[in-house]
Amino acid sequence: MKKIALLSTLTAALLAGVASVQAADTPRAGGTVNFVAPYGDSFSTLDIQASPQTQDEFYAKAIHRTLYDWDADKNVPVLALATDVDVSADKLVYTYKLRQDAYFHNGKQMTADDIISSFTRMADPAKAYPPSRYIANIKGGADYMAGKAEAISGLKKVDDFTLEVTLTDPVDPAFLFMRNNTAIYPAGEADKEGFGSHPIGLGPYKFAEYVPGSRLTVEKWEKYYDKDKTYADKINILIMGDASARDVAFRNKEIDVSVLGPSQYVAYQADPELSKGLLEVAEVYTRYVGFNLDFEPFKDKRVRQAFNYAINADLIIKRLAKDKAYRASGWLPTSSPAYDKDAQPYAYDPEKAKTLLAEAGYADGFDVELTATQNESWGLTIVEAIIPMLEKVGIRVKAKPVEASVLSEVVPSGDFQSFMWSSESGPDALTAMQCFYSKTSQAACNYQKFANADFDKLFEAAKVAKTDEEKNELLRKANNLVQEEAPVWFFNYNKAVMAYQPWLHGLQPNSAELAIQSYEKLWVDETVPAGR
Repeated sequence: MKKIALLSTLTAALLAGVASVQAADTPRAGGTVNFVAPYGDSFSTLDIQASPQTQDEFYAKAIHRTLYDWDADKNVPVLALATDVDVSADKLVYTYKLRQDAYFHNGKQMTADDIISSFTRMADPAKAYPPSRYIANIKGGADYMAGKAEAISGLKKVDDFTLEVTLTDPVDPAFLFMRNNTAIYPAGEADKEGFGSHPIGLGPYKFAEYVPGSRLTVEKWEKYYDKDKTYADKINILIMGDASARDVAFRNKEIDVSVLGPSQYVAYQADPELSKGLLEVAEVYTRYVGFNLDFEPFKDKRVRQAFNYAINADLIIKRLAKDKAYRASGWLPTSSPAYDKDAQPYAYDPEKAKTLLAEAGYADGFDVELTATQNESWGLTIVEAIIPMLEKVGIRVKAKPVEASVLSEVVPSGDFQSFMWSSESGPDALTAMQCFYSKTSQAACNYQKFANADFDKLFEAAKVAKTDEEKNELLRKANNLVQEEAPVWFFNYNKAVMAYQPWLHGLQPNSAELAIQSYEKLWVDETVPAGR
């Protein structure tokens, strides 16, 4: 009897342990997640369609939804506002069956009219919004943006819940319409007074409050179509552009995540407790210095190449980036399907830089202004490191510090001689390389106004390639051509690192932008600090 009783006790203890493990893995509804927007001291706008800034995507991912979404776990785009899509044999016509359970935060049911209205607004020639470059791939989009048509002919409402989109080329629209700034707004609402301060979306969380420079709070939307999979009741998106402030807040358990810069990465790795909560991802972002090709010295390819040869990028990555980066050997990152594994980065060769400058007529060098913001990984810290290297070959750089929000205005407007930034270079190689296509506007993403006939031929051929293998080979050649032409100084591809508290669960390894998370998947367990 004693033996049976002992076995029963052990069995009960074992079952209790299993139940405890299962409970720990089971999402818990309720509570508040304190997230961070780490790329600036403010949001530039609450109209995400008008924004080129990654910083603004933090609130957009909670409030809004797009036709497609990015599945960070599977690393593929998936349908979001449609349940099914039929594709024509020539891959030019996409017919979407739209969700009938998607409701805006004002209670209005989403229909095809809302998508057509949103895409048309993005392409408005009077606005020149950043996502207009994606609309250019829709038939009639370019004519509408040029003021030659009153509507976009490739957008057709079949009925309230059926939308037909005709493309100019057989590109994959999933990569175009998964972008957060292609968010769908309720038709007729976006330009009304008040929308810019109280945005209305289709996302899992509705806008609650915005305290400029401090935080934006959203609350669970009860009519969200996947409401049973939305866990936290509230998300506080805290604006914390200062890395040291994030560090203090994280260590004090005031925030649930923190995006780490190089110095913090080293410190957190060395900490026995903090090192347990690190998520690392190779992101599809390229850090670089962009050149204004209308600025006389940069008109010559040899000058641009000299800039690349003059800088010891490997040393900067090791000493300043603390190896939280991968050396760039072109525009497309290592995770891109069109990345050329045999491509070599520019060597550190100051003497070759001097020779190229002399051949270009700049034996005595030249002066140039470099606009940058304060950022440990790709901002003024890096600019200060490259200034003496460039000066040794005769390129005299004067740093022009600006706020992050100002940089996002200056660059698309072309108001610079050179600038330092971090730009998206994936996950779709075709979309990434579109930023060097001569027909892509500076306002959209061709910031250098790069124009090269050979590149254009490769890019145009890639758009109509019949297989992914053929497309990627053409884009690989296009990428190598861009490296040769050097419209930028190629610095690095980002290794993103995010620290998270032990009570936070559901984070996704988002290679498109690690810090941009699907908030509805996040949940906090019982160990979350009291009052949350």
